[in-house]
Amino acid sequence: MDYNNVKELIGIINGSALTEFEYKQGDFYVKMSKNGGIGKSRDFSEIEEKKEPIIPAGEISSPITIIPEEKVEIKEGNFVKAPIVGTFYQSSSPDKPPLVKVGDKVKEGDLLCIIEAMKIMNEIKSPCNGEVAEIFVSNEDMVEYDQPLFRIV
Repeated sequence: MDYNNVKELIGIINGSALTEFEYKQGDFYVKMSKNGGIGKSRDFSEIEEKKEPIIPAGEISSPITIIPEEKVEIKEGNFVKAPIVGTFYQSSSPDKPPLVKVGDKVKEGDLLCIIEAMKIMNEIKSPCNGEVAEIFVSNEDMVEYDQPLFRIV
């Protein structure tokens, strides 16, 4: 492993949530730790290259797999969020069709859903004009305060 590879490895570890990292390949061994001491954190500005590992080979834990982070797509539009905790209902009664579906055009003030909280039915209305692009919850799901329910574009 050459200097540039080690430098790249340091950058990857510094940018990750890992606090300790060990790597051994042939007679090359490197150990990095962000825990320089109790309550201290430090940069990996110094690299120790040793012929003998600090920990005997039989005691080295299994290798760490670094899973790349998923790219989160930020979607545009107005998000209608739950104003209260309760049960989400798509229609005003079980035998009626949903109040809105994906693709429906809505106007400001149109009824989107009902959230039941403590036996009180709370009507959730559209804050804007647009088209329902996504519905994030299913009928009779429990919803949390500030949880996204709809995306209107």
